[in-house]
Amino acid sequence: MAAVFLVTLYEYSPLFYIAVVFTCFIVTTGLVLGWFGWDVPVILRNSEETQFSTRAFKKQMRQVKNPFGLEITNSSAASLATGMTLTTDCLEDSRLTCYWGCSVQKLYEALQKHAYCFRISTPQALEEALYSDYLHREQYFIKKHSKEEIYCQLPSDTEIEDFGPVPRSRYPLVALLTLADEDDREIYDIISMVSVIHIPDKTYKLPCRILYQYLILAQGQFYDLKQLFMSANNSPPPSNDESPEDRSVEQSLLEKVGLAGNDGDPVEESSRDCVVCQNGGVNWVLLPCRHACLCDSCVRYFKQCPMCRQFVQESFALCGQKEPDKDLLETS
Repeated sequence: MAAVFLVTLYEYSPLFYIAVVFTCFIVTTGLVLGWFGWDVPVILRNSEETQFSTRAFKKQMRQVKNPFGLEITNSSAASLATGMTLTTDCLEDSRLTCYWGCSVQKLYEALQKHAYCFRISTPQALEEALYSDYLHREQYFIKKHSKEEIYCQLPSDTEIEDFGPVPRSRYPLVALLTLADEDDREIYDIISMVSVIHIPDKTYKLPCRILYQYLILAQGQFYDLKQLFMSANNSPPPSNDESPEDRSVEQSLLEKVGLAGNDGDPVEESSRDCVVCQNGGVNWVLLPCRHACLCDSCVRYFKQCPMCRQFVQESFALCGQKEPDKDLLETS
């Protein structure tokens, strides 16, 4: 009966069209204005709601001090035949242990054992976890703050010219840095650092570089140390060709207009400006792209990295924020 009525109304009454259009208008208006209590994504938002809806999740970070530093000196000249030079910079007396031809599988099994079985705080602990599955071992004592250059080379009597085609079963070199004094292991959260180093040979001639670095914590965790990508400094470095007389004249002119800075507060050469506003200092790292390019004011407006356009999943601050964060104040 109802169907017959609707068909009759559809055929003979123009009010049917008016009623349908009016009903659709009412329903759409209610959805947009939120009359029904449903969270429907719409473009009609005020600026404050848009500001907080576009912010990425802030990752909670904990600052720890890394007592180890390791770099490759003159990487272009390093090779399996001629050896390589490592530069260390440690905060405490340490031991550098180099394992040539370390098994890839045994190394990652050793890292898992650190999390579940025993702690890799000494070279002996790592060797037990590796089951001595390496070709050659070297060890050096590193004094704190010495920045020593250590020359490492695989002995010629091993008669090894390469480690085979890719994928390889052995890493060319694995360098382990551990604290020499047992009392220092109670002070630092990071008790050792494992560096996986590629060295060019006859088969694989890519330049020498550090492939991975793992920070070993006393609590049983280990973390992959990754590099951050900073934007280039926009301000040009000071010229060394400028004479002292010219510098004194410039300083006097700056003092007259009130722009001269104090000698006790030198300009930080490593400072970087935000790539968006070019005003605030860079303080936020975007994940997963690891671009450090935004200041405290601009980070809230971006869902995508302004440098690579990758979507931001998380972000964390390099240091404390200058302005209090409303989200953090509400949760605290």
